[in-house]
Amino acid sequence: MSSKAILQQTNDLELTSCEVAPINDSAASLCIADSAWTELRDCLRDRLGETAYRRWIEPVAGQVTMNESGDAHLCLSIPTRFMRDWIEAHYGDVTRMLWRQIVKQGDVEFAVVSPLVKTPIEIVRTSPVEQKMLGEENFASSIKFPSQVNGQGDDAPLDPRFTFENFVVGKPNELAYAAARRVADTETPTFNPLFLYGGSGLGKTHLMHAIAWQIRRNFPNRRVIYMSAEKFMYQFVRALRYKDTVSFKEQFRSVDVLMIDDVQFIGGKDTTQEEFFHTFNALVDRNRQVIVSADKSPQDLDRVEERLRSRLGWGLVADLHPANYELRLGILQAKAAKLGCVVPDKVIEFLGHKITSNVRELEGALNRIVAHSQLVGRTISLEMTQEVLADVLRVTERRITIDEIQKKVAEHFNIRVADMHSARRARAVARPRQVAMYLAKQLTPRSLPEIGRKFGGRDHTTVIHAVRKIEELSAYDPAFREDVDLLRRLLQG
Repeated sequence: MSSKAILQQTNDLELTSCEVAPINDSAASLCIADSAWTELRDCLRDRLGETAYRRWIEPVAGQVTMNESGDAHLCLSIPTRFMRDWIEAHYGDVTRMLWRQIVKQGDVEFAVVSPLVKTPIEIVRTSPVEQKMLGEENFASSIKFPSQVNGQGDDAPLDPRFTFENFVVGKPNELAYAAARRVADTETPTFNPLFLYGGSGLGKTHLMHAIAWQIRRNFPNRRVIYMSAEKFMYQFVRALRYKDTVSFKEQFRSVDVLMIDDVQFIGGKDTTQEEFFHTFNALVDRNRQVIVSADKSPQDLDRVEERLRSRLGWGLVADLHPANYELRLGILQAKAAKLGCVVPDKVIEFLGHKITSNVRELEGALNRIVAHSQLVGRTISLEMTQEVLADVLRVTERRITIDEIQKKVAEHFNIRVADMHSARRARAVARPRQVAMYLAKQLTPRSLPEIGRKFGGRDHTTVIHAVRKIEELSAYDPAFREDVDLLRRLLQG
């Protein structure tokens, strides 16, 4: 018996209806039930739209089981707890309704299962004592992939949201993005190592996950290990404790790609640094790719041996700068589209001006607004946004002022604060003044005319010129860019 799906288009307020032939209790029925999952996906695509479908439903796997009564039970394997909760809260009712229309009798279960379960795997659980040592969040599960060396590869779970397709590119991160794409798309290392660095919430981990996903897509037979430096240390300490360092070395030195996140964590851990140093050399000597991320450049890593800092700077060092206004707008627009929610331009622009610390806080603010709108039933507006984010906005306003920026920039360039307001045009004064205007535009919600007035009553066009000049200088002068980034970090505390 074959399964037939008929999509009936009703008005915009009604659900799409999917009809199939009833399922009988037979071996063939299970095949029909499995095909019903495919039909359900098609129905959800039509119902939710392409954007929401790709964001929430496409990463989900479905498995159908039949009971003695002929009921078809669908278990949806969802990569993360966050996704599971969101999908069940927003799409649970429509999914169950469509499923019952398709199979007549049956229910839907929403379960959290690693997104990488595409081939048989072994889940390794750590003991409560081990979890307590380094934090439970690091030990939810360690996944061993058959493609790893002797089945011993030990990766951290990858977030399905963190792909290249979901990464918004702008001037502050375009070099890091381009380098990450090159490494992920070529089998022979171009830069070795690739060192990504930047402050919290600027996209380092997103790019690391995106590289891993892309490599698995392009080169499924390549052996990849991705983990935090903290977990690398833990695995090494455990190998020492159980006198199993030979297996540890074989595991890490025979992979094709080694990805270590937050390498600054091994600062001061001399024994771990020693092992990582030799692992790094062994892989690079064999032309195996090494990718590392940190919150600082290699030379600025605290309590890390000089020889290791030198090795980490061998290849390409790519930094991710705080998002400028244009990039913040792009991130917000992309995020709103993925959430399947219409956010007024005025709200997007308001958030772009107000939330300047990092991308994580920016997306978190938008998530709060959208969640409040959907849960309470309020239309998203500028007034509602200000009300919902009152606490965040108070902190942002209190953190940085134009006066603080002028004082910090004046100290950095060894000029007087009064020079910020003067008419002097000497480069030794004019350039720091332009830096201060640029930072005021990036780090405060003040308008261009307001910024100009704080700098001796200058016109808003002077501020625009200053911003463009600093962006141009930062693009081709790394030393100058580092100066500006240092000031930004000092101001953001």
